[in-house]
Amino acid sequence: MKNRLEYIVFILFSGFFRLLGLNLSRKFSTVIAYFFFYFVPIRKQVVIRNLQNAFPEKKMSDIKKLAINTYKSFALSLVEIMYLPYIEQQNLIDAVECANPELIVEKYNEGKGIILLSSHFGNWEFIAISVAMQIGIPFSVIVKPLRNPYVFEWMNKARTKFGNEIVPLGISIRKTYQTLKEKKIVAMVADQRGPREGVRVIFFGRKVPVYTGPASLALKTGAPIICGIPVRQQNYKYHIVLVEIPLNDLPEIDEEKIVEISQRYTSYLEKIIRENPEQWLWMHNMWKY
Repeated sequence: MKNRLEYIVFILFSGFFRLLGLNLSRKFSTVIAYFFFYFVPIRKQVVIRNLQNAFPEKKMSDIKKLAINTYKSFALSLVEIMYLPYIEQQNLIDAVECANPELIVEKYNEGKGIILLSSHFGNWEFIAISVAMQIGIPFSVIVKPLRNPYVFEWMNKARTKFGNEIVPLGISIRKTYQTLKEKKIVAMVADQRGPREGVRVIFFGRKVPVYTGPASLALKTGAPIICGIPVRQQNYKYHIVLVEIPLNDLPEIDEEKIVEISQRYTSYLEKIIRENPEQWLWMHNMWKY
């Protein structure tokens, strides 16, 4: 019953945003941000603690300003995601300005498959849909099942509306490996905290556990890793510069190779976050253990 009620509320808000139109809905997102920051402070302390860990030199007043801007960015992304079923194809293509989409095409034509990594940054849902349409090659997108199965099904319909394929996280390793062996493109976000006993890398000066799937798959399949992190601009468009994570000059031991590749991606992510810290989803408890 709880899942159904949540889904009904979700659909009502999605319909409300459709009536408002995307531009007004984006402005309304500020109201949502303030509501959840001041009145229903979901994960507020996690956000503040993470920001303090990442920027120990900042005053608490600056941390709180950054925290509310993080909520504004997330609320804006949420509104845009809920508007996905109603956005026109061309508008979605235009929403993402990819500086060098030819990098994906070139690597795709080499016939090794591609691991396309993004992050919970800006609007991470837009990149896989928009860039795939821009280059005319569909992606297989790895997604983590949501707690609410009805919302999860709704999201997947929006994600696959223009040709992409969804691969649930539970079967992702086997399916992803097969997809890469078929020389296709696999897209995923890879910035959440890994298991306690997992590989650890340096992130904002502290060691954090990370998921090593992308590094392991790259080593097993020979697929290149390309990062595309969408940075929101003042005009609400998202700018992406695709960057290939180098897989050369690695240690000889496989375990050390995985650590090094994971560190290279994490270091690049940190660089992007430092440039626009409010656009990353600080609600992940990265330094839990």
